[in-house]
Amino acid sequence: MGVRPLSASATLTADYFDALYAKDPDPWRFQTSAYEDAKYTATIAALRGRTFATGLEVGCSIGVLTGRLATIADSLVATDISARALEAAQARNQAHPHVSFSNQGLPKSLPDGPFDLIVLSEVLYYLDRDDLLAATDHVIDRMAVGGDVLLVHWLGETAYPLTGDAAAEGFLMRAGRRLTTVQQARTEHYRLDHLRRPA
Repeated sequence: MGVRPLSASATLTADYFDALYAKDPDPWRFQTSAYEDAKYTATIAALRGRTFATGLEVGCSIGVLTGRLATIADSLVATDISARALEAAQARNQAHPHVSFSNQGLPKSLPDGPFDLIVLSEVLYYLDRDDLLAATDHVIDRMAVGGDVLLVHWLGETAYPLTGDAAAEGFLMRAGRRLTTVQQARTEHYRLDHLRRPA
């Protein structure tokens, strides 16, 4: 939920996000929103108590979810396209030395991997359709065999290039048989898609 651009048909850029964080260091109220807190709890619960050797969080923003993911990954890389957001995420997670940060983003710029867990929470709908296809390939290429990817997206109206449903369904269609479905769940406000790269 939170701030939306007036209208966007093309992938949103780093300049958009840097300007947003310059005006408000927590534009989506990640630190205080009951919605965000419940969604983060459900995100971790979807992984059913598993821990992962290597994790990647794409679009970590100010690092609130990062702190929770740090408890289930031996090594975690958190990325964001906004340098301003990434600075806040690093400061927030100083107690987690096994978390590293990288100023990268979709559709094509991600750490090399492979990763046992990749989390894309509220990020894919910032891409236009062509970039979503490229991003899907890029994410799958960085998944370890047997690795998991978790998509979590708001279902309300947006003025972003895609809706939450369009972003998730576009990812699933592009992934095709390269990924299998572990779990899909919907609430009134968001959807969660948990997928795995088969051995």
